[in-house]
Amino acid sequence: MANTTRTQIPVENTSFYDRTLLTRAVPLCLHTKYAQIRDIPKQAGTDTIKFRRYGNLTAATTPLSEGITPVGSQLSVTDITATVQQYGDYITLTNVLEVTSEDPVLMEAAEVLGDQFADTVDQLARDIMAAGTGITYAAGAGTRVATVAGDKITDTLIKKVVRTMKNNKARMMTRMVDPDSGYATSPIPACYVAIVHPNTTYDLQGATGFKSVETYANKAQVMPGEVGALDKVRFVESTNAKVFTGEGAGGIDVYGTLFIAMDAVGISRISGEAVKNIIKPLGSGGTVDPLNQRATSGWIAWFVTKILNQDYIHRLEHGVTA
Repeated sequence: MANTTRTQIPVENTSFYDRTLLTRAVPLCLHTKYAQIRDIPKQAGTDTIKFRRYGNLTAATTPLSEGITPVGSQLSVTDITATVQQYGDYITLTNVLEVTSEDPVLMEAAEVLGDQFADTVDQLARDIMAAGTGITYAAGAGTRVATVAGDKITDTLIKKVVRTMKNNKARMMTRMVDPDSGYATSPIPACYVAIVHPNTTYDLQGATGFKSVETYANKAQVMPGEVGALDKVRFVESTNAKVFTGEGAGGIDVYGTLFIAMDAVGISRISGEAVKNIIKPLGSGGTVDPLNQRATSGWIAWFVTKILNQDYIHRLEHGVTA
């Protein structure tokens, strides 16, 4: 068992100690903000959710014959299932730390664990989304392993992805998960959303037609992490954006910019059990902690991400300027 003790948190009185703790560097978690959220009711007798989609009917272009009933059409259904799984972690705190440290350690532990939870589900969602079948490789590449640093993101490549998504009848995004609530949605102007890495933004800012967020006439509806727009695509930035480390030509990193349309991705949890902070105070361990020496703080969550329509999510793989 890994205990957080005085070894990890040094004694503070060796020098002047400012009790204002330093801000942690954490990624901006965006990959769950553009998904459908469909929770499984608690005690529903299953941990699997079924997403269902009805197929379109073929246009009826043949004229009817007088007095003759046409054959008619049949509905078609596509079912997509996903099984939620549990994730979690915890920190163990000793009684010595609790009675001697000047820091509000338990409160800080809860915040650190909260950041870890958000980062965990963001990366889980990202990896599922980045495994989609819709791919465009940067000009001159053709495959991931052939991608070189010069195969950068451009306005032409972005417009080609937009063309592909329009031809796939992918509807533009009109809502996202409200960052304040984490589950309700809030409206956004119609657009496709692309999640980019900061290294990609560097090249994106030089693309013809790119409009920086600072130049927007109306900044009231700027999305978290938004850096700008080009051809009906609004770009949001996160260090958690997908990077295929060392998988390009000569071992370079290949960046997977994700373009997302409405209803491309679904997320499910167990209703009321999505995430919990669990604290076991000193003295709660029974005979395994007979001297009340250890307390724990942790989180446990139910979560799954699923691509609902491969035509509605597209990945542009490219290099970046070194």
